[in-house]
Amino acid sequence: MVTGFSLPIIAPLGPEIFLAVIGCAVILADIIWREQRYVVPIVAMAGATATVIMVLKASGVSFSGMYTVDAFSAFFKIVCLLGLMLAILMSLRHLDIMGVKRVGEYYSLMVFSCVGMMIMASATDLIVLYLGLELMALSVYCLVGLLKTDPRASEAAVKYLLLGAFASCLLLFGMSYLYGTTGTTDMSQISKAMAQGKLTDNPAFMMGLGLVVIAFCFKIAAAPFHMWTPDAYEGAMTPVTAFMSVGPKAAGFAALGRVLMEAFPNAHSDWMTVLVILAFLTMAIGNITALCQTSIKRMLAYSSIAHAGYALIGFLPGTAEGASATMNYLFIYLFMNMGAFAVIILLQYKGLVGEALEDYKGLAKTHPVAAALMLVFMFSLTGIPPTAGFIGKFNLFMAALHAGYTWIVIFAVLFSAISAYFYLRVIMLMYMYEPEKEMKLAPSGALSAVLAIALTGVILLGCYPNGILSYASKAIMGH
Repeated sequence: MVTGFSLPIIAPLGPEIFLAVIGCAVILADIIWREQRYVVPIVAMAGATATVIMVLKASGVSFSGMYTVDAFSAFFKIVCLLGLMLAILMSLRHLDIMGVKRVGEYYSLMVFSCVGMMIMASATDLIVLYLGLELMALSVYCLVGLLKTDPRASEAAVKYLLLGAFASCLLLFGMSYLYGTTGTTDMSQISKAMAQGKLTDNPAFMMGLGLVVIAFCFKIAAAPFHMWTPDAYEGAMTPVTAFMSVGPKAAGFAALGRVLMEAFPNAHSDWMTVLVILAFLTMAIGNITALCQTSIKRMLAYSSIAHAGYALIGFLPGTAEGASATMNYLFIYLFMNMGAFAVIILLQYKGLVGEALEDYKGLAKTHPVAAALMLVFMFSLTGIPPTAGFIGKFNLFMAALHAGYTWIVIFAVLFSAISAYFYLRVIMLMYMYEPEKEMKLAPSGALSAVLAIALTGVILLGCYPNGILSYASKAIMGH
């Protein structure tokens, strides 16, 4: 027994340890019950559900303040776990359609990537943050390239791996500068070092801050560091794409928010200027490039980039109101984006059917329920009331207005108006065109559950948003 070791030291890591064990159990279940394909996802789903309960009860600080479990981290962990659970349900039928034989490695990679996301949300030390990021990233790289016979998946995985590795190098390089100028990798100690001396006048310190911010911009797909996103989203299997669009993005924002608020609060005027430029570029590039896409997955990829720009607006003021608005927006984005991808999966009864925008012509006449569901999710992504997307954008914009960022809000509203074109184009194709070919659906009970959950979330959070707004505000205040 190691001297000084006690159970309370690792107690706050209980959910992460438990989920990691579930990841190993998934692999064993695949070996033991390989012919019974639904045993593996049941184990993964049960483990994720139990982890949610554990996250709600966990709290505390471990390893001399390097790992903090608080309401802020719990919020983002729940978003990542809900994304994992919905992705598991979306995968049940889809893996059979795509001919994936070894389901154990698929679900275990999803579980381990979620463990990395949870570590990122609680990390209060840059080294721990990097470990969580790499666990998440390496797992997602493998998920993107899991279809080894699909050249699109292989190309997407290689591009994602190379650019992701480059971002990790930038993060480590930035961390080395920060350690060299402050003598610590602990976020609270970095903040204290800034308060004691004028580190913002030190070029090496500012270089470190800039590199760390840029590295996280890669992870949340903020422009101009978004190049991997369209290819990775298009090449990966659709449930993986849906999971990537929510989980890693939420974890990236959790880490970025904690770094900016805990390590660099005294440098707000410096990183705020950078975030303003990044938010503008991200909204502009994401929305404008999405206009000319013919693949709905690529369109949603650029849409995801644009939504990262909206979410960045909440961090600009450096206030609790702004941070809670970003948290609320990411929670809403979970439901509306996962719902849209679930409809795409519903249409993918074989091959790549359902990925081209042309496939949606006349869908309202052949499959009115599927068309109605997609209409609601497209309305929410656009930000049309009374859907949750409107509430999410409204709170983000109001937080920025209260802090005096009027001009960026004006541009955000204009870019939202531009986004209406490519979102409503899908609706136009479904309702105003005749079907050109017979479209079959690939329904399942699990996929129906995902659609029902996503629809309920979009409608309820749009009509009754106070609950999640209050929870996000308490989480950031507790933080």
